[in-house]
Amino acid sequence: MGAEAEERPHGAAVVVDGFGLKGPRGWAFREVSFRAGPGTLVAIEGPSGSGRTCLLLALTGRMKAKEGTAEVGGLPLPKKMAAVRRISALGHVPGVSELDPAFTVAEHLGERAMLQRRFDGSVRTFLRRPSERRAAARARIDEAVAAAGLDLDALPKGERTSVRDLERLEALRLSIALALIGRPRLLAVDDADLKLSDADRAEAWALLRSVADSGTTVVAVCSEAPEDALRITTLDANANAPAPATEARAEDSEDAEDGAGAPGDGDKAGRGDKAGSAGTAGSTDKADEADKPAGDLTEDTTEEGAADALAETGRA
Repeated sequence: MGAEAEERPHGAAVVVDGFGLKGPRGWAFREVSFRAGPGTLVAIEGPSGSGRTCLLLALTGRMKAKEGTAEVGGLPLPKKMAAVRRISALGHVPGVSELDPAFTVAEHLGERAMLQRRFDGSVRTFLRRPSERRAAARARIDEAVAAAGLDLDALPKGERTSVRDLERLEALRLSIALALIGRPRLLAVDDADLKLSDADRAEAWALLRSVADSGTTVVAVCSEAPEDALRITTLDANANAPAPATEARAEDSEDAEDGAGAPGDGDKAGRGDKAGSAGTAGSTDKADEADKPAGDLTEDTTEEGAADALAETGRA
C-alpha cells in the first residue's frame, strides 16, 4: 500500500523565465515567462505556426531552448532534459507520439503497459510472479483508462476497436490514457481542441481539468484556452505586418509573472535581437547539433536512447 502510494503522480511545478528557442528560420518563441504550481492546467493558445508545439516540447525536455531558463519539478532546462523526459509524458503530439491506426485499443494499452514495465520497472517488479505482474499491469491500465474517461464498453467493438474507428474525442482520451500509464508528474497534449465540436471541446477540457485536479500538472496546446486555465498566448510572427512579432505571455492567472515577453522582429535571416519565425522540431534539433562540437550532443537529442523512444511512442 505504501509503495503503491509513493508511485502515484504528484504534479511538477513549472517555472519559466525568458525562455526562447531558435532554429535556422529564426525564433520559434522567445522571452516566455510564467509560473505554474503543481496540478495546474496550463493552456498554450495561439494560431498554428506560432511556436506552440515547440514550447510544449521544450518544456518536456524534447527540444533544447537557446536562451532563458526553466525548471520542471525542480529540474533545470536545458541542463536536465533527460530527467525532465522521465517525469513527463506526451499525449497526442503529431509526428512525435501518434496512435497507430491499425492497432486496436487493447493492443495500444497492452503494449504501453509492457513497455512501462520493461523500461521503468524496478528490480522488485521483475522478481514478481508472472500472474502478479499481469495483475499489476492490468491495474495500471484500468487506472489510466478511468482517469482518461475512456469507456471501453461504449466503443463499437470494445477493446478490439481499431484506432481508425475512434471518434476524435475517443482517440484523445486513449492517447491521454496511454500517457497516464506511466503516472507522469507532467502531462503534455498538443492540439487539445482540434476538430472538436463545442460539446466535445467542453468534454476535452473537463478531462484535462480532472487530470490536473488529481495532482498531475497539465500543459495543453489549443486554439482557444478556457477561462480557468493559466493561459500562455503565442502570436504568429507574420500576423502583424509590417512589423511582425512572435511573443508569448501569461494571462488570467495569479501565478503568472509580470509578462511573458517582448515581440521579435520576425526576420528569417535572424537579424537583430528579436528575430522570430516559427521553426520546426526537426530543423531545430539539426541546428542545435550543428552549433556544438562533435561528442557533445547528448543534451540536444529529442530522445535519449531506445528506452526513451520506446517509452514515448510505444514503437521501436
